[in-house]
Amino acid sequence: MPTTSPTTTKALTNSIRTPLGVEILTGEHGGETPARLPGQGRPHPARRLRARDGGEYLFVGLGGGTNPPDPRPLTLHLAPGDLCFYDVRHVPALDFPERFRATVFLVPGDLLGLADADAGRIARTPVARSSRLGMLLSPLLSELARATAEARPQVGEMLAWNAVNLLATLVTEQLGGQSPDPAGARSPLLARVLDHIELHLTDPDLSPEVIARAHHISVRYLHKLFKDEGTTVGRWILRRRLDECRRDLIRHGRGSRTIAAVAARWGFLSAPHFSRVFRAAYGMSPREWRDSAGGAARAGRG
Repeated sequence: MPTTSPTTTKALTNSIRTPLGVEILTGEHGGETPARLPGQGRPHPARRLRARDGGEYLFVGLGGGTNPPDPRPLTLHLAPGDLCFYDVRHVPALDFPERFRATVFLVPGDLLGLADADAGRIARTPVARSSRLGMLLSPLLSELARATAEARPQVGEMLAWNAVNLLATLVTEQLGGQSPDPAGARSPLLARVLDHIELHLTDPDLSPEVIARAHHISVRYLHKLFKDEGTTVGRWILRRRLDECRRDLIRHGRGSRTIAAVAARWGFLSAPHFSRVFRAAYGMSPREWRDSAGGAARAGRG
């Protein structure tokens, strides 16, 4: 059943949190208290969302970022049905009508495949309800939020995971359709390095030294490329391997492939080490993830 979250305001009264670390909040704002989005601290005065009409608005609060916030002022104008991303560490202030409905997805950025450097960009471009993807996803995400709150736990987890997958698709579309700032554009060399990592992700011997040697650069310069992206070589490789392991665990469930076999397939030499880093990344063990997310998916198909 839904529970009241400590991050909500009076405007957001229904909340459900899944083992994925995803929280979905819905509610009507009636004007008796200032409207606020869930997040850490007070609304950021230089970041403001404005709307003139009542109706439902969708928000995605991105958590887990480490980069400093974008210092540029931000004012976005929204219409009912629009979907807007924001950083939960620097919540935008709302200038909204007296009555409106809010649906908020609080999602760790890494579940959406977002690097820290991308979070600031995507928060500056709302997805309009009138756009091609907005027309498709806005009502679907709204209905998923309501269905998740009303479903039994296993089915609710599956629905929440479906919502995350839709949001990840939306993120990919949004970032792919934007022209990145020249200063933030990835160099051709880094693009080749990332392709190399993808091709050799299953190789347990993949290391900064091996990658640097393959591209005829120094290890020091390789580290600088990733530092400019706000991460490290090791973190990037680990995140990508964990992403693939997480997908495999859902795909195979309790089938023929064991957790140790999944870990080994994606370059983890030690099953205990894999379990530790998986829990640190997702807040649950690989077995708990497989049983909850995979079990929910099978329940939904039944």
